[in-house]
Amino acid sequence: MLIRSNAELIAEVEKVGIKPNWEDPSSLFSDLPWITQCPREFDFETSHWPKQFRYAGPFHDGKGRPEPNFPWHRLTGEPIVYVSMGTAQYDDANLFRTMAMAVRKNDAQPVIAIGDLLRPEQIAPVPNNAIVVNHAPQLELLKTASVCVTHAGLNTVLEALTQGVPQVAIPVTHDQPGVAARIAAHQTGVVTALEKLTVSHLATLVNEALNNPIYRDNARKFQQTIAKTNGLSRAADLLEEAFGLKKKVSESGLNE
Repeated sequence: MLIRSNAELIAEVEKVGIKPNWEDPSSLFSDLPWITQCPREFDFETSHWPKQFRYAGPFHDGKGRPEPNFPWHRLTGEPIVYVSMGTAQYDDANLFRTMAMAVRKNDAQPVIAIGDLLRPEQIAPVPNNAIVVNHAPQLELLKTASVCVTHAGLNTVLEALTQGVPQVAIPVTHDQPGVAARIAAHQTGVVTALEKLTVSHLATLVNEALNNPIYRDNARKFQQTIAKTNGLSRAADLLEEAFGLKKKVSESGLNE
């Protein structure tokens, strides 16, 4: 059926049982919550979110993940700079080689997870202390890492913040520029563009993230916030509330 007027549109919508407030676009959607794992404190202030939008916190707990075979014996005791650009987007061996060399210039050990598109031997030559693997036990490594170099994917950034680790963000696509903008705004790390990446430039940024205490201090503030909020439990509470299994959950995360 061709809808030819607003009146006809309203009639068709109301015929199927939807009675929207036409001044509120969110009224056209289900009242079930839209739950984000981005902590409220890490987001920008805005009044434009729909009424269904609810904050929780990171959804990871480390359970149910595969345990990759990682050469723990090769850790040298130097500061660890963990590098991850995701698992399926980057197949530029020179990019990872640049990162390894930049980290080494800071007397740190690069631990690089390259994902599925390359083999570790394709990254050579790299510094002798560099560990290059397809997949790494990210959560465990972040517990001891000094800096995380990342494409600013939300999962990796939230996992770094959960451990209080400052970031060097190199966003490229999808939600990454928006996540990187939040890193810059909250000063949990430094941000650069992929096209600007050189050994010298990245070495300077890694040095800044390693040695300027403001980034680690701010990352640790988020670590405390994330621990207090407990995103998985809050998300579960919001779902139970939505289906009438729990009392209303307040913005603080407590039941009202």
